[in-house]
Amino acid sequence: MRLSKRGEYGLRAMIALAEPAPKGDAPQMMQIKEIALREGISAKFLEQILLALKNAGLLHSKMGVGGGYYLAKPSSEITLGQIFRVLDGPVAPVKCVSQMSYEPCGCPDEATCGLRLVMGDVRNAIANILDHTSLADVIKRQNSVRKNPGM
Repeated sequence: MRLSKRGEYGLRAMIALAEPAPKGDAPQMMQIKEIALREGISAKFLEQILLALKNAGLLHSKMGVGGGYYLAKPSSEITLGQIFRVLDGPVAPVKCVSQMSYEPCGCPDEATCGLRLVMGDVRNAIANILDHTSLADVIKRQNSVRKNPGM
């Protein structure tokens, strides 16, 4: 498991889209160039990332003047784990502990392999955090830190 630039930029873009619009509580609609400028990401690269998230059903887009990308569901229903898996694949550090892309490893006894047992714990801990943290949770935490900078 490794968070690639694609994954990092996708997560940052989704967090930006989850922030309430300046005039209201609803998540906002943003154009690619606006997100790219705000987050310091190449617009071309971001376009590919947002398209993948749209194809996965996490984003919608609207064409034309005043158009852009917006969340397909409420921010409380989109987890970091969903986004991560779309952009970077399985969370497992080794394929023999993956729940989505399992592949046998080369060890003599997979059932008692110490490395596999530990990597299973690592996978479960990471997946637990990512799968139980929504975009809304990130926004809430972000806002809390902005209000109380020493936390």
